[in-house]
Amino acid sequence: MSEENKEYTFENPEYRKTYWHTCSHILAQAVKRLYPEVKLAIGPSIDEGFYYDMDSPFPFTPEIMEKIEGEMRKICKEKLKLERFELPWEEALRFMEEKGEPYKVELINDLPADAHISFYRQGEFTDLCAGPHLDSTGRVKGNAIKLTACNAAYWRGDSNRETLQRIYGIAFPKKDELDAYLQRIEEAKKRDHRKLGKELGLFTLLEEGPGFPFFLPKGMVLRNTLLDYWRAVHKKYGYMEISTPIMLNRQLWERSGHWDHYKNNMYTTVIDDVDFAVKPMNCPGGMLVYASEPHSYKELPLRMGEIGLVHRHELSGALHGLFRVRCFSQDDAHVFMTRDQMQDVIQETVRLFDEVYSTFGLSYTIELSTMPEDHIGTVEEWERNQDILKAAITAMGKEFVINEGDGAFYGPKLDFHLADSLGRTWQCGTIQLDSQLPERFELEYTGEDGQKHRPVMIHRVVLGSIERFIGVITEHFAGAFPAWLNPVQVKVLPVTDRASGYADRVAAELDAQGFRAEVDHRNEKIGKKIREATMEKIPYMLVVGDRDMENETVSVRHRTGEDLGAMSCGDFIAKLHEEVDSKAIR
Repeated sequence: MSEENKEYTFENPEYRKTYWHTCSHILAQAVKRLYPEVKLAIGPSIDEGFYYDMDSPFPFTPEIMEKIEGEMRKICKEKLKLERFELPWEEALRFMEEKGEPYKVELINDLPADAHISFYRQGEFTDLCAGPHLDSTGRVKGNAIKLTACNAAYWRGDSNRETLQRIYGIAFPKKDELDAYLQRIEEAKKRDHRKLGKELGLFTLLEEGPGFPFFLPKGMVLRNTLLDYWRAVHKKYGYMEISTPIMLNRQLWERSGHWDHYKNNMYTTVIDDVDFAVKPMNCPGGMLVYASEPHSYKELPLRMGEIGLVHRHELSGALHGLFRVRCFSQDDAHVFMTRDQMQDVIQETVRLFDEVYSTFGLSYTIELSTMPEDHIGTVEEWERNQDILKAAITAMGKEFVINEGDGAFYGPKLDFHLADSLGRTWQCGTIQLDSQLPERFELEYTGEDGQKHRPVMIHRVVLGSIERFIGVITEHFAGAFPAWLNPVQVKVLPVTDRASGYADRVAAELDAQGFRAEVDHRNEKIGKKIREATMEKIPYMLVVGDRDMENETVSVRHRTGEDLGAMSCGDFIAKLHEEVDSKAIR
């Protein structure tokens, strides 16, 4: 396919966005044809599809959504031309007032009075819109449109304003592409970490603590095993672990810049008439640790890691399982270095990321997030640091895209977006280059010349939020974690009461070798025990009966249904050691 032709396919993000934006107008037209009393708000394209917010006197039930879909297909067949036109501000306002569209009127009122306002017309339907759009509704394939959900949404995201209904949709140029997408969505529902977290006994979310997850015993085994791995990797790369207080005074947060730039997301309190904040980030505490003693150039780069519990205020409507919470543990690290060491340290950090992500079978893409409007430091410093990040990853042969204006307020960053087994992406790792906090905290080291110098530093997380990463890998593995990570690695299933004692001895031997094993002593048929252990996604089931007891063997089954046959307990332990020690994904 030529580059020119690709411009008008879904391979081109701009074409895809335009296609979905046109679909949102087709949706609005269909609703207004069927239900003229409904008032329209906004209808943009989004990362996956489109939506339209509407003020309706009745709920959009599944039956009504089917009718709207049918009308959308008719509009596509009508091949209505989309025509753009402009009106002066006063005419545009009067036009929407006459149509009885109060939300559109409010949007126009927010625009300058000397503006010319753009509209798009398709058949009898006209909408306030900046565009762009396809040239005809016939460009959209009606049989490849699906309305996927309807949720409540506040007008302009303000909980004090009107509550609207948001209809979501998806569309593709071909029906088989829609079918494949819907199949992926169904698979994603089965993998939902909230569902699996409950079924597997990993964590729970309770009304008493919205946004504050409770980890259950098996979830703590998973979490601690993950953190043991984190610590082993960081020890290999020369990191020292620290811990900083969860609450520090206002003066510190003013010094770091968080009080001015991040206060709305922080939980605050007063102790002995002094303002304090629960930390939303570990960084300022890390600065204090560095500043607590003198340092020499010989110590640099100095790598300090912390599994720090942080709290950030999130709106209740944004909370989502472990993906969006109000308290989480961040696997933070701060590396202090000389300017000459910056590129080497960034590349070393990326190699650490490569090692960790490959362990979980996760690939990634990189975004370079540049200077936001709300920033500290000079433009020259920002540009210099952005160039260093670019040079470091380019020299490693890695590609990146620019994410304009999305850097942290103190420096540019590399964001690592992980791709899971369904092709979905999750932003987890980040490397943030910072020359501002060392300045604000007056950090120093003694150089080779005997003089005091200012270090530079990176902030970085590899897992990001421990909670979020557990949510990601739960869905990535569909709850079937690799044997090294699974909360229970082996379930021993005695066939008869006579074999129960032997099952206990097998479990004890596994336990002595450092494995996590359980015995199912219930008076149930072996088929049921196997089915339930498989549903619990336990990697290995050891079925033991009278013959196994006599021969000192175990009959091994894998959760995939594979029957590995009888083997000695020693041979099975050797096999499991090999799989666990290599952190194999099976």
